[in-house]
Amino acid sequence: MRFVLGIESSCDETAAAVVEDGRIVHSNVIASQIETHKIYGGVVPEIASREHLSKITAVVAQALEQAGKSFAEIDGIAVTCGPGLVGSLLVGLAYAKSVAFALGKPLIGIHHIEGHIFSVAFEHPPVSYPALAFIISGGHTNLFWMPEAGHYVRLGHTRDDAAGEAYDKVAKLLGLAYPGGPILDRMAKAGDAAAAPLVFRPPLMPDAPYDFSFSGLKTAVLRFVREQHLETKVPAEPLPQVYFDVAASFQQAVVQTLVKTLGRALRDYPVQTVVIGGGVACNSALRKGLEELAAHSQTPIYVPSPVYTTDNAAMIAAAGHFRFSRGERSDWTLGVNPALKLHHSDIRPPTQRKIRYRS
Repeated sequence: MRFVLGIESSCDETAAAVVEDGRIVHSNVIASQIETHKIYGGVVPEIASREHLSKITAVVAQALEQAGKSFAEIDGIAVTCGPGLVGSLLVGLAYAKSVAFALGKPLIGIHHIEGHIFSVAFEHPPVSYPALAFIISGGHTNLFWMPEAGHYVRLGHTRDDAAGEAYDKVAKLLGLAYPGGPILDRMAKAGDAAAAPLVFRPPLMPDAPYDFSFSGLKTAVLRFVREQHLETKVPAEPLPQVYFDVAASFQQAVVQTLVKTLGRALRDYPVQTVVIGGGVACNSALRKGLEELAAHSQTPIYVPSPVYTTDNAAMIAAAGHFRFSRGERSDWTLGVNPALKLHHSDIRPPTQRKIRYRS
């Protein structure tokens, strides 16, 4: 399976890509809907699905054109089948099925999170196993142990909002625009975290030391906003310094929580590589924290370039190539599942010490 056409439409990006041998990107076209949803402060599912429907044909055509390939030269089609917004997923799957059926091409449904795990394939050496995969995005904060390629054991996940969702909600509390992640990241660079201390400590979960919860941090920001009588509507320019300080304090708490939890897992489990994926991996403070953790732990941590951290079809094509190479195919009964779970093994990963919570 040499050339795979990937199609991704799980949320608010319509994307198509042509990838060779799972590692060489010939095209990676993404049509974003950020401007469409910005006035609503978040993604509106019905609008998102209509946008996908109007754009997908042109996006796929552009991906093929940039790659210099025709449909006849594509060896297989990989498409996201979950998790995500059901209407958005249906558009991508219906298009992929139609093309595969009309051209007699093999089809494979791909788990969106598995796609993020394969997003490091284009710029890094092959992953050495066992490995950890840490997916941090607007919809997911999941930590997996991988004894081998395609085998996933979930160690931890978020108990409430994912990290990206926390960024968007805190930005809304401060009267800032959507999406909040890039805005708060930029503001944090000009802020002093110590000048706006947030009363927050990661929750103690002795039975789940790799789980996450950001609801308390959001509450801490809300309390600070009320105590300081900050505007919750879009404030006038220039912004007072306190807004930048809150952004710095919030970001420091999120990044420290994520990096410390990953560091704990590195101490607890024998791994040779760490794979990072998801939109929050664009965050500058997180990337710096991961770089320092890699140096301290002497474990390679693969972080994709920003274009491959957000939802894209190249990662879906790479995951599809892997699945095709194992002889896997989807039949015409393939459907979408907005709550699709990534395969969890019953095998207990070998630990290097007794697991207990450590702050």
